[in-house]
Amino acid sequence: MSNIKIETFKIGNHTVPRLFVGLWQCSSPQWGSAPLSKIKKHFQALVDAGFTAYDMADHYGDAELLFGRFRSKYEGPEKIYCATKICLFEKVDPTPEVMDAALAQRVKNVKANEIDLCQFYIQHYANGEHIKALQYLDNDARVSSLGAVNFDTAKMEQAIEAGIAIATNQVQFSLIDSRPTVKMGPLCAKHGVKLLTYGTLCGGFLADKWLGEPVPAMYSDGMTPSHRKYFEEIEAWGGWSLFQSLLQALKLIADKHGVSISNVATRWVLDHEYVGAVIVGTRLGISDRTAENLKVYGWKLDEEDMRRVEEVLTKSRREQMFEQMGDCGMEYIH
Repeated sequence: MSNIKIETFKIGNHTVPRLFVGLWQCSSPQWGSAPLSKIKKHFQALVDAGFTAYDMADHYGDAELLFGRFRSKYEGPEKIYCATKICLFEKVDPTPEVMDAALAQRVKNVKANEIDLCQFYIQHYANGEHIKALQYLDNDARVSSLGAVNFDTAKMEQAIEAGIAIATNQVQFSLIDSRPTVKMGPLCAKHGVKLLTYGTLCGGFLADKWLGEPVPAMYSDGMTPSHRKYFEEIEAWGGWSLFQSLLQALKLIADKHGVSISNVATRWVLDHEYVGAVIVGTRLGISDRTAENLKVYGWKLDEEDMRRVEEVLTKSRREQMFEQMGDCGMEYIH
């Protein structure tokens, strides 16, 4: 275990760290692949360092199977937390039979009797299908805590008003995409729901390596699907030149605190009261940023830091992004 004090918060009866490890990069070989022996060693090193909460999904390749295999054989002192998802992308009626089958598969894959945090996403919900599905999950003993994925504020309000105990909502949140601050954050603060955030580093663009770099060629070697997605958002937010101004501001703050640009970008999100955890992506067995990620803990942005960041953000099109993309998660609704 690292000497750094791990910051935590509560989800139901579980105390979990404020940095989750995201396993979405198991979904595609475009992020690379590694032998099982390296994956196992990487898992062990992460847990030993205090990364004991993992986010995965039914469609993240072998993520659940890899996690289940590791946790079932782990004999250490740490409680390893499983946050997975049931995602309905097609026009599927979430009947009890459909939901039971999906949940049974999740439990089987992670080799457990229950799911610590079962997060639900549905692409088509015009007729209130999300309420029916959430009610089923909320009443199932195999679900310890219930979360949402990419719910917009209106959909969250409907669930809360229906008496469903939603503990978390997983949404995109970063210095570039600050839409949660408009409606979702205040709603979560009011009802005690915590956000789990992804995209916080914009696919790796919010990092020291991009400071002073020219506009990247998106389809050159080394560019991932995440790079292409978040580069488009940077362009919508204000463009590469303004993004460089943001990186310069973050670098000054990072040097002041003895951390990295990525640490500052992550800390900016964590310092919002309604954020429970930031999900940091990990390419198991391929790349390791454990030591750097741990430097997120133990400090906060002060007033001078916030003022420096805000000076750049006020020049961006962040308000227009909310108007164009819509509320949290609405870019995934068709």
